[in-house]
Amino acid sequence: MTDKIKKDLRKKQDKESARNLARFFKTKKGEYGEGDVFLGIKVPKQRETAKKFFKEASFKDLKELLRSEIHEFRLTALIMLVEKYKKAGEDDKEKIFNFYISNIKRINNWDLVDLSAPNIVGEYLSDKDKKILFVLAKSKNIWERRIAVISTFAFIRRNRFKETLMLSKILLNDEHDLIHKAVGWALREVGKKDEKKEKEFLEKFYSKMPRTMLRYAIEKFNDKERAMFLRS
Repeated sequence: MTDKIKKDLRKKQDKESARNLARFFKTKKGEYGEGDVFLGIKVPKQRETAKKFFKEASFKDLKELLRSEIHEFRLTALIMLVEKYKKAGEDDKEKIFNFYISNIKRINNWDLVDLSAPNIVGEYLSDKDKKILFVLAKSKNIWERRIAVISTFAFIRRNRFKETLMLSKILLNDEHDLIHKAVGWALREVGKKDEKKEKEFLEKFYSKMPRTMLRYAIEKFNDKERAMFLRS
């Protein structure tokens, strides 16, 4: 099955798009996506492949795809895993969550995280102990830290903001721009549901926040409010 999935994806590759994506996802030496290889397949095309094969694909197939250096193989595997999760019963949801965590080192670029973390990790933990998110938030691995905060989008959808705010506080001093963006984005989503909660958090911490994080968090505020928070 793995070979069929790879063959189907390779039919859709585009060399020019691959070069552009390699630049966009920072794949040069020393950049966050170092070593990532692109075939140049747009996400809708990957979704077509995922839809075709996700029911038959086994964990073994998905694991092999996740082990690949080719970005689209990993992303397609995660799209399939999300689709499996949506249709799974409680026992299978637990298996999918455990599979995700056991292969977390292969979820190693921001689009892979953003597509999968809320829809698997966040959804699974929505009514369970969330301690693992706080372990991930203190990881040396940037992608595990991003998984921690992005997973909470599933809680925000349910009007639960406690974990997002707690994790945002932990990550205030993170050194990486991609974490600044993720935290700012999460805070902005909290604000869409409960502006008062977001503003209470910002009033306590805005002076300590990296500028990118703050700008993302206040993006939906009016001009006067944005100017107030940015004046520090």
